[in-house]
Amino acid sequence: MICLKQMEQFKIEEPTVLTIGKFDGLHRGHEELLCHLLDKKKQGLKTVVFTFDIPPKKLTAGEQPYLLSTNQEKQQLFEERGVDYLLQCPFTPEMMCMPAEEFVDWIVNNLNVKSIVIGEDCCFGHQRRGNHQLLAQLAPQYGYELTVVKKLRFEGRDISSTYIREEIKKGNMEIAEQLLGHPYSMDACVQTGNQIGRTIGVPTANVYAEPEKLLPPFGVYAASIDIHGERYVGIANIGRKPTIKPKEGEQNPVGVEMHILQFDEDIYREPVRISFYSYERPEIKFDSIAELKEQITKDISFCKEFFRSKMI
Repeated sequence: MICLKQMEQFKIEEPTVLTIGKFDGLHRGHEELLCHLLDKKKQGLKTVVFTFDIPPKKLTAGEQPYLLSTNQEKQQLFEERGVDYLLQCPFTPEMMCMPAEEFVDWIVNNLNVKSIVIGEDCCFGHQRRGNHQLLAQLAPQYGYELTVVKKLRFEGRDISSTYIREEIKKGNMEIAEQLLGHPYSMDACVQTGNQIGRTIGVPTANVYAEPEKLLPPFGVYAASIDIHGERYVGIANIGRKPTIKPKEGEQNPVGVEMHILQFDEDIYREPVRISFYSYERPEIKFDSIAELKEQITKDISFCKEFFRSKMI
């Protein structure tokens, strides 16, 4: 997959099929849209995903919403699904003020667009005035085919990134998985931790999320970890390790530490993907390392029981 991040690079000579959106989390609704996009690939069109490098609200409203997918995670997910081009367009004041009709002209001509696949709720252009109705009106002028994909629903509500964020903030990982079509995950590189787990027979892999990445509530989860194409299961704690005394005047950073069952390899600095399946308990400060070890033994039993009946 080719990832382009500068507007001057947005020039594709081959005929393309295009989709536009934020694609935060790449949920089941997005997957439905991608199915239509990839169907066009069978007709000889190159698949193009157009998104922005920052959430538009960061510029329009001064907000930095927590994201289900960082830009790097999004790039990896699209590559795994066979997309040819990912355009992470800089969301600048000029782009924000571009009229919808001008945006369509610019993108269709620069990307040689022959087909557009778009969600029924997608909006673009200045003041979000562009939508699938406008694209339908302009189709005869520009000669592209338009496919509008309806929203998927779950328990009477449209599946959306907002819906998923709400469930993750509550720790409802099973519902989040049903909405996403896959467990909620984070990509990161393993870093050196306090190494206390190793001294009590439960070594852990420590990772830290990007600041904008949404993490589930502090606590312990049944989780899996992907390492070099292999998947392992274990327990993951999200939080600040309250039992471990921080340096004076500081507090332990928020991170994820995972004990991987039946695994004892050196994976420091290795890229991994941790997926969260089920919340077990809140993060607890123990009076001693011995109490912590006793609780971890119970957590491991919970993990084994959880995954005994779940195929991953």
